[in-house]
Amino acid sequence: MTAERNTTDATAPIPTARLGTGGPEVGVQGLGCMGMSFAYGPTDADEARATLERALELGVTFYDTADAYAAGENEKFLAPFLKAHRDEVVLATKFALAIDPDDPTKRIIRNDPDYIRACVDASLRRLGVEAIDLYYMHRRDPKVPIEETVGVMAELVAAGKVKHLGLSEVTGPELRAAHAVHPIAALQSEWSLFSRDIERGVVPAAAELGVALVPYSPLGRGFLTGSFVSADKELGQDDFRRQQPRFTGDNALANVALLEPVRTVAEAHGASLGQIALAWVQQQAALHHLPVIPIPGTRKRTRVEENTAATRIRLTDAELSALAPIAAQVAGDRYADMTFTSAGRE
Repeated sequence: MTAERNTTDATAPIPTARLGTGGPEVGVQGLGCMGMSFAYGPTDADEARATLERALELGVTFYDTADAYAAGENEKFLAPFLKAHRDEVVLATKFALAIDPDDPTKRIIRNDPDYIRACVDASLRRLGVEAIDLYYMHRRDPKVPIEETVGVMAELVAAGKVKHLGLSEVTGPELRAAHAVHPIAALQSEWSLFSRDIERGVVPAAAELGVALVPYSPLGRGFLTGSFVSADKELGQDDFRRQQPRFTGDNALANVALLEPVRTVAEAHGASLGQIALAWVQQQAALHHLPVIPIPGTRKRTRVEENTAATRIRLTDAELSALAPIAAQVAGDRYADMTFTSAGRE
């Protein structure tokens, strides 16, 4: 079977998919907005605003932020765009990552009811909207029963402050327990050629329950695009990838060699490495029988055009097989502190 050539028509709108049973229909690729004001070094605000507009022109209707991104500044940044396009955009934001009162440089996880109620009101004010389309629990505090957390989130739906509920970085059993309290539209977790652990339990549970998967970091925080090799040597001091084990030291040198099969497939399609990484994620929808709506982040119009073009690439079975072994060979954890993920509870 021969590979389909990449189509680079940047004007055709992307296909759509539904965020869970009864959820809104959105472009099959969303836009992660965190980097427009946080985490990846200096940004050009004018270009970032133009990127939001260009994404919408291309059929990207699902925009992702969180109250933790630059301490709410990312939500404020999106507010004018949302005001201009409220009926066209499905907005997702999150709660749960709070400043540690004993150390302002650190974050703690909070899922307690009063905190959730305060967070949603603050996000609504910053975003300038009457209701949040999809409200996520950003991280789970295992000390708080997930049924209690989702029960409070369900109250926000009843109050009209939130339309649909989402979870991030939970296990399959946690998803089932949450869904029994209130329907969960989407589950956001890291999923890419470098991170496939959710396929063991989370993805089957989501498929069973009709929950959409929203992969964050589908480009491996840019590493899968080949744009950098060693974060500690190439990226700025304020780029948080310098603290992630996969992208520094010997791990980075080992992991860059894993890009060779991605490069081979990209050459066959006349595509970029990033497009192949995204095409692989998009194709998991058919393989696992559930909606998959990745949210690659970018601050540039050219990148959002490149990313959305990946929705029109179809990888062959042979190409999927060639890419399959990569994740098992990756050196280093996703984060320096994996307690902020679901890994320890799986």
